[in-house]
Amino acid sequence: MKNIYVAFCCEYKKVSHSKMLWITIVLFTFIPMMMGLMIYVVRHPEISAKMGLIAAKASLFGNADWPAFFGILHQSVATIGLIGYGFVAAWIFGREHSERTMKDLIALPISRSYIVTAKFLVAIVWCLFLSVILIAVGLMMGKWVGISGWSHEVFVHGMTKYFVTSFMTLLLITPVAFFAGYGRGIIVPIGFVIITLILSQFIAIAGFGAFFPWAIPGLNTVPEGTEGMQLFPISYVILVLTCLAGYLGTLAWWRFADHHS
Repeated sequence: MKNIYVAFCCEYKKVSHSKMLWITIVLFTFIPMMMGLMIYVVRHPEISAKMGLIAAKASLFGNADWPAFFGILHQSVATIGLIGYGFVAAWIFGREHSERTMKDLIALPISRSYIVTAKFLVAIVWCLFLSVILIAVGLMMGKWVGISGWSHEVFVHGMTKYFVTSFMTLLLITPVAFFAGYGRGIIVPIGFVIITLILSQFIAIAGFGAFFPWAIPGLNTVPEGTEGMQLFPISYVILVLTCLAGYLGTLAWWRFADHHS
């Protein structure tokens, strides 16, 4: 445990002193602020004519109440989260190659398994922090705009679904970490994230999203009873197995790959 703690502290210092942390914080703050603006436009039709394209996009948000706004936040953490979390994993596991520090890292008297585990722990903390920022700013914007329909039941249901969706999305960072190692940088894993995001949209529309890991978090945000968009028990099994496969694959690559080539 001591070695994992040491490795975790090293990774934490790298992240805390990097610009990437602040870039992701700004992104996850900006998104709910823009959603709040859209809701504000929906609630004030008199300004719609002056907003042009913004008003047209705002009309897609449907009812300007808390259940609808929570639904938007759920979809955001499933889609933007998939990109944001994937970028976090790609950066944490790929920066060693981009900055040519991989040889120095594996030369440390710490097991590579501990290093990989520490990197995942830092990625989890980082991503959860971004999730909290997204929902916190979203709630503040909703209160500021004056969205109607607030109740204790709506709040509990909305928050529960939000963090469940966030956790499901978080499970998908492990394959990204593997491709960061396999691709020896951040380009390949970012490409992998984009491809899986695109595929998830088409596969979900085709009705097979419940069996495609990267579409499962998004389906969790769909209202219950939506035809062709239901999740099954096997969906959660597939999600967990994908996470385990990514973790074990990353661990194997760090332990057995040629890091001197």
